[in-house]
Amino acid sequence: MDQSVAIQETLAEGEYCPQAVQGVLCEGDSRQSRLLGLVRYRLEHGSQEHALFLYTHRRMAITGDDVSLDQIVPVSRDFTLEEVSPDGELYILGSDVTVQLDTAELSLVFQLPFGSQTRMFLHEVARACPGFDPATRDPEFLWLSRYRCAEPELELPTPSGCNSAPGTWPGYATIGGGGSNFDGLRPNGKGLPVDQSSRGQDKPESLQPRQNKSKSEITSMVRSSTITVSDKAHILSMQKFGLRDTIVKSHLVQKEEDYTYIQNFRFFVGTYNVNGQSPKECLRPWLSDGVQAPDVYCVGFQELDLSKEAFFFHDTPKEEEWFKAVSEGLHPDAKYAKVKLIRLVGIMLLLYVKQEHAAYVSEVEAETVGTGIMGRMGNKGGVAIRFQFHNTSICVVNSHLAAHIEEYERRNQDYKDICSRMQFCQLDPSRPPLTISKHDVILWLGDLNYRIEELDVEKVKKLIEEKDFQTLYAYDQLKIQVAAKTVFEGFTEGELTFQPTYKYDTGSDDWDTSEKCRAPAWCDRILWKGKNITQLSYQSHMALKTSDHKPVSSVFNIGVRVVNDELYRKTLEEIVRSLDKMENANIPSVSLSKREFCFQNVKYMQLKVESFTIHNGQVPCHFEFINKPDEESYCKQWLNANPSRGFLLPDSDIEIELELFVNKTTATKLNSGEDKIEDILVLHLDRGKDYFLSVSGNYLPSCFGSPIHTLCYMREPILDLPLETISELTLMPIQTGDDGSQLESPMEIPKELWMMVDYLYRNAVQQEDLFQQPGLRSEFEHVRDCLDTGMIDNLSASNHSVAEALLLFLESLPEPVICYSAYHNCLECSGNYTASKQVISTLPTFYKNYLLLLNHFFSVFFLAASIFGSLLLRNPAGHQKLDMTEKKKAQEFIHQFLCNPL
Repeated sequence: MDQSVAIQETLAEGEYCPQAVQGVLCEGDSRQSRLLGLVRYRLEHGSQEHALFLYTHRRMAITGDDVSLDQIVPVSRDFTLEEVSPDGELYILGSDVTVQLDTAELSLVFQLPFGSQTRMFLHEVARACPGFDPATRDPEFLWLSRYRCAEPELELPTPSGCNSAPGTWPGYATIGGGGSNFDGLRPNGKGLPVDQSSRGQDKPESLQPRQNKSKSEITSMVRSSTITVSDKAHILSMQKFGLRDTIVKSHLVQKEEDYTYIQNFRFFVGTYNVNGQSPKECLRPWLSDGVQAPDVYCVGFQELDLSKEAFFFHDTPKEEEWFKAVSEGLHPDAKYAKVKLIRLVGIMLLLYVKQEHAAYVSEVEAETVGTGIMGRMGNKGGVAIRFQFHNTSICVVNSHLAAHIEEYERRNQDYKDICSRMQFCQLDPSRPPLTISKHDVILWLGDLNYRIEELDVEKVKKLIEEKDFQTLYAYDQLKIQVAAKTVFEGFTEGELTFQPTYKYDTGSDDWDTSEKCRAPAWCDRILWKGKNITQLSYQSHMALKTSDHKPVSSVFNIGVRVVNDELYRKTLEEIVRSLDKMENANIPSVSLSKREFCFQNVKYMQLKVESFTIHNGQVPCHFEFINKPDEESYCKQWLNANPSRGFLLPDSDIEIELELFVNKTTATKLNSGEDKIEDILVLHLDRGKDYFLSVSGNYLPSCFGSPIHTLCYMREPILDLPLETISELTLMPIQTGDDGSQLESPMEIPKELWMMVDYLYRNAVQQEDLFQQPGLRSEFEHVRDCLDTGMIDNLSASNHSVAEALLLFLESLPEPVICYSAYHNCLECSGNYTASKQVISTLPTFYKNYLLLLNHFFSVFFLAASIFGSLLLRNPAGHQKLDMTEKKKAQEFIHQFLCNPL
């Protein structure tokens, strides 16, 4: 996830965060999570200055409210950032990257996740470093003074060495001198170019640059940084340096069977819902059940931590506890290297390989997708790790889907959301992100939560007692949904020869005896997709009794493509010879199947897709959609081309999808007519000409994205009003409603808000998990259409869907319920109920009425308000990010407003 968006919300005008990465600050035995953002400031004379902003965060940084500024390190002449390795630690491809940041005043050590995000971050920092030319103006960092005023404890290091004689700059930035030496980056992304003469003597003995290690010091676990023609895993992972290299890579992929052979490796795949418990027993009965040690371990957990702190925030001690338990439970006959750990709230995935295989693991990436309410909550969702093993791409997904027997459609939606939203960056930035389906082998594990339907509890237990699993399996929801091709199309699951793994009384093998008396079900499953895969076992492990679930494991023999060095060398030589003959023969030229695209009746948060095909001629070419003059992006915010860039071999085709999606960011201007569904895209060919694509259409105005006071003046449904009237009302100033000078009598509150609140008040007061479970997308669209057409009597949707629609409605308001103009007063009177009431009384009438209704409503559904109070009180647009003290004031104001009548 790109967390630079959250940082950008905290910055002032003229400041821009091009890249951010989440890491861990290491201070002795202490490990603290930090979000590192590179911030750029453009000076009046056109030059730029940079600083590293370090943020604390208590959950995944989605918005500016999720982070607090902790420290600023100017990227001055004495700024140094080097990759280091603790003395004696073996370098494993795919392991986290340890970097040391040094200035004249401080020294910090961070662990950054291995992958393209870290690589791009280090690349941007390298480019940001000031040059060493004495004639170059020294950075002054005057723009950072505002942060010193805002946070008195913040120490801004003064650039040192600025007055030294030429050639004697002390401690200059060995990260690359403005990026001029960045081409020396090791192909696996683990190294930075280092001037060995600079600052090496000042390093602690336990931390030395990895590049200083001689070859004899590196064990067999370490992959050499030298690129050889037989090293295809590295060749294909390198960023492109030109058209010729890209053509070579493409031809190598096409001819892969000419220089590879299939070799079987043993994979252990395990899943365990631990119900928020800490490990209480040895995991070897689960992880080391077989005689032969696996080559690869893929171990997934769900419900790692059920506490509210884990639900709302990022950290949990259970991660370390279960990681340690797994590491101790691995097969005793082999030594393993941890490649990656990824966690989203309680969903965690661990990847280990035998030490001797570590050198053949590359291109490791990890991503998360939350499918909880509004896509923010990670109590449900998925985590995934993708990697290249020899020459085979593998993706491992661990998911926890929606609960309850009747919610199979929501489980289906969760699966589809994970598939569509899980995207992995590629090492070559010109190539589009990889999705789950773009891998040779896919292993999917987790608590999928599909239940057994149509049978009562006693009948289920009777069939289990008789071990008639085949009859029971006929009623399994996952089997039924797969047969209907609604989920896991193309996947395979082994035969279920073990009894259901849910639900047991904790600490026993007895079925659930609680008041709810849940029916047994095969919630915990393992599926796979790909060629050359043989399942050797699929079983549960009854010996473990920590949780109300039983762990499940499956062992596979997976055929992996391994490179034959000699055949690879011959194939590469043939490709190079053929390229020599055709190089510079012609100018690239393509044909497009379509150049005009019309999107009719676009609706709020409803994806529209139009596609076209690019057919290439006889010359290989790169294509890319490029920015038009004076524009920051190649298209408007509501539009996206997928892929937006790529490479075409001669006489090949690629399908491009134009995706149109209107959200809270773009809806208001489309409602008002300030923006229209109109755009021109420029498709550029490297060394070729440009092609122009026309996009047009019409947007159906919606109450979503409309201001509160505007909706109060709309007595008719918004879709029944002329576009001119909608535009006039949307552009109307907030205070208009109080002077009574314009238009006829407005309503006290928007009718759309009343419809949703009334519906929930009548139907959902006793609803379990309201505002915690997401709704169905199709039902949200139905709710939106009912509100926009005024046909509320036709509203037929689950309470979860209406609740989520209400939250999306609040989020889409261009001006929050508590107006931006009252924001500072709210902070000042935090803790003073009388003063808070006075602030509320100064709000425009419509907004005050709105707040009164929500106050009453949220007093019934208090949990929802505690989670989404930020929807009511937001930072003013472009306002500087608040420190932790001011954030607490905002939370306290919302809390007292919800706990007391107004």
